[in-house]
Amino acid sequence: MELRVGNKYRIGRKIGSGSFGDIYLGTSIVNNEEVAIKLESIKAKHPQLEYEARVYKTLAGGIGIPFIRWFGTECDYNAMVMDLLGPSLEDLFNFCSRKFSLKTVLLLADQLISRIEYIHSKNFIHRDIKPDNFLMGIGKRGNQVYVIDFGLAKKYRDPKSHLHIPYRENKNLTGTARYASINTHLGVEQSRRDDLESLSYVMMYFCRGSLPWQGLKAATKKQKYDRIMEKKMTTSTDILCRGFPQEFAIYLNYVRSLRFDDKPDYSYLRKLFRDLFVREGFQYDYVFDWTIYKYEKESTRAQQMNQAQKEDYMQQQQQQQQQQRTPQNPTVPRHNGSYVVGDKTNMPPVHYGGAPAQDPSRYLPMENRVNDRV
Repeated sequence: MELRVGNKYRIGRKIGSGSFGDIYLGTSIVNNEEVAIKLESIKAKHPQLEYEARVYKTLAGGIGIPFIRWFGTECDYNAMVMDLLGPSLEDLFNFCSRKFSLKTVLLLADQLISRIEYIHSKNFIHRDIKPDNFLMGIGKRGNQVYVIDFGLAKKYRDPKSHLHIPYRENKNLTGTARYASINTHLGVEQSRRDDLESLSYVMMYFCRGSLPWQGLKAATKKQKYDRIMEKKMTTSTDILCRGFPQEFAIYLNYVRSLRFDDKPDYSYLRKLFRDLFVREGFQYDYVFDWTIYKYEKESTRAQQMNQAQKEDYMQQQQQQQQQQRTPQNPTVPRHNGSYVVGDKTNMPPVHYGGAPAQDPSRYLPMENRVNDRV
């Protein structure tokens, strides 16, 4: 039986999991266009999908904000149909052997700061800034970064009066421990500064390949969070950013210096990295590491195939020459595809198979949610 949502979209295979639901590949019944469908059981203890859909609609029209095509209830599920996007930055980080070049980090930083600024301009903070929640577009928008998963987003000010929410303490950690700000670990209510501090850790993760507080062991989740907080607090900015341009340390020191209700200077932060980009002599050609890596993989595979074909031809020529020199009644045993002539063994032609390099422009699992990822 074909599963449908809103009598408009067919539900296909599962392609990912979100904080509060699973993601499926869908197709439009009208034109077969592919979409992403997020489902959440109506029996969920803390339903979030309707709230998330409302946030998306508030943010609608912004650059890098996925378009919500439909939201409603189907059988026992809440369903949200949205644009299908490409791989996450975490997917691409793994594709590139878990290290991004400075150029790629700076190209991303410019867009990521702008995405966060836009969300803040609409009176929301994201509260779960991490590589998994930034996806590349597909097709003509393949170089554009999108931000997803607003299940943990929260209004930080009144839309009309712009009155900021009050400062509070003793709050539980919301978000992902690896990228959480120090104040979030300390139980302080989150505000705009915390999204930007989390982004600093994301950028250093991309530059370094890992963060100093990854892989810490503890008996309980709380103890693990405490160890992560302790490591963050005792790792100085200079140590965290050692070996990389000073702009990364300047950025982190700036966002950590912000007061709870301060409006960050997003233009200043963008300019920091734009000036560094120009000083390094990079070009705004939007050639990311995964673009180059994909080309190199495919080029290497093509060379291997050409070499294999050449070896195939040479071995066929040798076999033909050997057969011409062989007596009419040869005593050459043939077995298992190997040809034995005297004391030499010539194996059958080698064919270099293997799957082609993974193409990051194809859709990959949209979300790989582990909110306590460390």
